[in-house]
Amino acid sequence: MRTVDEHLAAVLDAVRPLPPLDLDLLEAEGTVLAEPVTAPVPLPPFDNSAMDGYAVVAADVAGATEHSPVTLPVIGDVAAGDTDISAIRSGMCTRIMTGAPIPAGADAVIPVEWTDGGNVSVRITRSAPPGHYIRRAGEDVAEGQVVLEPGVRLGAPQIGMLAAVGRARVRVRPRPRVVVLSTGDELREPGSPLIPGQIWDSNSYMITAAVHEAGGVGFRHAALGDAPEKVLAALREQLTRADAVITTGGVSMGARDVVKEALRDTLTFTKVAMRPGKPQGFGLLEGVPIFTLPGNPVSAYVSFQVFVRPALQVMQGLDPRPPAPGTAVLAEPIASPPGLRHYLRGRLTGDDEVTPASAQGSHQMGALAAADALIVVPEERERMAAGERVEIWRLS
Repeated sequence: MRTVDEHLAAVLDAVRPLPPLDLDLLEAEGTVLAEPVTAPVPLPPFDNSAMDGYAVVAADVAGATEHSPVTLPVIGDVAAGDTDISAIRSGMCTRIMTGAPIPAGADAVIPVEWTDGGNVSVRITRSAPPGHYIRRAGEDVAEGQVVLEPGVRLGAPQIGMLAAVGRARVRVRPRPRVVVLSTGDELREPGSPLIPGQIWDSNSYMITAAVHEAGGVGFRHAALGDAPEKVLAALREQLTRADAVITTGGVSMGARDVVKEALRDTLTFTKVAMRPGKPQGFGLLEGVPIFTLPGNPVSAYVSFQVFVRPALQVMQGLDPRPPAPGTAVLAEPIASPPGLRHYLRGRLTGDDEVTPASAQGSHQMGALAAADALIVVPEERERMAAGERVEIWRLS
């Protein structure tokens, strides 16, 4: 058997980052940045008001109180977006809106709540120091500053940052397009009736969702029956739109392991020293990575996290990492088969404790759906006691 690390190394050695693309900002959401982005101007680009209120000379209102207010004439209004040059001198003020440029000569903003809201003259009841409620030019971002580094996934805040520095397009690694299909004569579409011997296809839905969680774009294919020639034809048909293909089922040692039969001359099929997920297959079909995962749902899901997710990260120009790795304290003792890396479903309790699920069978979806962590038990450990610290991967 291969070790987990050996099989993962073979996978990662075969995949490459996808070529970068220039995309419009909203098309780039969810992709990974492939260039450094710098600010061509400072942010804010000019001194502006942080509040609706009045732009004043701070010295004019130094003694203002509720019992001894200061009254100033209002000589004009400055709104956000005004491009005219405005100015005041001591003994006067202007009304100003949030985001509006600070008039020359003003050095503080009095919030409207500290005044009577006057239009011709205004009564001010509190003092303010110089700089009060003024956003200074460049206090957020300096001109020429790198605001986003390559390798950042572009979510809403990052898209906003790109727009704020004037970028209409950006160079990114695209989200990998991944086709997912299950095999098995017993599989039926969810929502259709079953007869004895049939089950609904859950794997393709689960793995397609996992592709999305890993930053890819998943395309689910309808389940295929146990005919090797049809499986191979379906796979070849998908290669034109796929950066990778994932199959589940048909890769173990049975009499009708259809994926293995269809691809035995192209892919490498092996046993990996892990539980669940021992039977694995991987290789390139016309240059496209093909991952053949076991058919048991928990085995398929764990295999995806261990082998496929890191490969999708590499395709996006990222370092391959497991999902949210960390550690926790075992709430209960666990046993593990010797020589296998064991991935147990668990439930986090509090911030630093994990309880293994009572059901650990590779077919038991109920325990997987209720789990929010995988407990990773090293190959050399056959038992771990309650209170020991163990590696975990957070799943939510």
